[in-house]
Amino acid sequence: MLGTAAVMVWGSRVGKLRLRDRLLGGLAWRGDEAVLDVGCGRGLLLIGAAKRIPRGRAVGIDLWQTEDQSGNSPEATGANARAERVSDRIALETGDARRLPFGDATFDAVVSSWALHNIYDREGRRQALIEIVRVLKPGGNAAILDIRHTTEYAEVFCQCGLSVRRSRPNFTFFIPTFAIHARKPG
Repeated sequence: MLGTAAVMVWGSRVGKLRLRDRLLGGLAWRGDEAVLDVGCGRGLLLIGAAKRIPRGRAVGIDLWQTEDQSGNSPEATGANARAERVSDRIALETGDARRLPFGDATFDAVVSSWALHNIYDREGRRQALIEIVRVLKPGGNAAILDIRHTTEYAEVFCQCGLSVRRSRPNFTFFIPTFAIHARKPG
């Protein structure tokens, strides 16, 4: 049990941050981007992106379901952003990834971490990915970490005309996690 506890603590305090930084490090940053985090939860990617955009804005959207993540709430995410001193660069929205409440070509980058697999039907995931492409500016980038369906994500992005890279699995949490990087034609 101690070994399991140690792995869980390491994963939460070190592993997740390394995966986040690797995913975000795969994007070129100017510092003034508009970024969307789909299924932001407590703000892991949202805060990481906000740290990279001192002149930009990061928006997190979530349904705030506690069955997907315990303690998931806008208040918890806001508290984390304040603790990391980026609350002035973020906004939080309540909404569904399948119907994003933003205009076409609004964001320079769209990110998501361990969220889209919580949409249980294939068509729903497809709709969420199409929405990500819709709100992404020409020349913009999408970056997704997930534990399931990443081949499907890559296929949908390719069908939408994006160039796509899918990583090999990362076993930080013993569950293989894949990264998808996609670029919308400019």
